[in-house]
Amino acid sequence: MANRILIVDDAAFMRMMIKDILTKNGFEVVAEAQDGGEAVEKFEDVLPDLVTMDITMPEKDGISALKEIKAKHPNAKIIMCSAMGQQAMVIDAIQAGAKDFIVKPFQAERVIEAIQKALHE
Repeated sequence: MANRILIVDDAAFMRMMIKDILTKNGFEVVAEAQDGGEAVEKFEDVLPDLVTMDITMPEKDGISALKEIKAKHPNAKIIMCSAMGQQAMVIDAIQAGAKDFIVKPFQAERVIEAIQKALHE
């Protein structure tokens, strides 16, 4: 059975890029969200195996959503996505329980490597 993934990013184009990489590599994208609040709701609905979470989003950012999901689901596997120059936020995310992070623009090999690693921890 394919691993079930929730993609969270406020940019539809970025969600589409990640979805394309994942589906081509045998993963199942079970839901998408465009902000942290929606991410928390969708997580509860679909209980995915893994989440890719953008850090900077309107309404609720990725770190707030990460903390909220981890509070209810301590074993949730979440990988943060960040643009260059967001090192401080990435450190916050890792300290809050993120498994890894991938940098935009996405490189397919790095995305798959981070996901495989997080799923098999």
